[in-house]
Amino acid sequence: VNQVANLTLVSSACDMVSTAYASTKDSHPYVRSVCDAAEKGVKSVTEATASCVQPVWTTLEPHVAAASEYASKGLDKLGETLPLLQKPVEQILSDTKELVSSRVADAKDAVRS
Repeated sequence: VNQVANLTLVSSACDMVSTAYASTKDSHPYVRSVCDAAEKGVKSVTEATASCVQPVWTTLEPHVAAASEYASKGLDKLGETLPLLQKPVEQILSDTKELVSSRVADAKDAVRS
């Protein structure tokens, strides 16, 4: 999970969502009330679940560690195959917009000629 969260694409997307969430909460008092209540509910459920999950986690920890190692190798390979994962969302959007504009311009030129 940490390795995925540290991918530039994922972390920049999370930052964008977090900023939008905070901005929305700040701009709309009714939304803020609902979000605050939801956040408290999630925190309570998380705290209550943590103590119940601990015995299960202890039993499953070796299996999770093996799966984690396997997933880590897969993510490394994916990162090599898709360099897009190392770019921030803003750059991907900008590059995509530029590519589409270029293709549209090429199409217009082809139609004109």
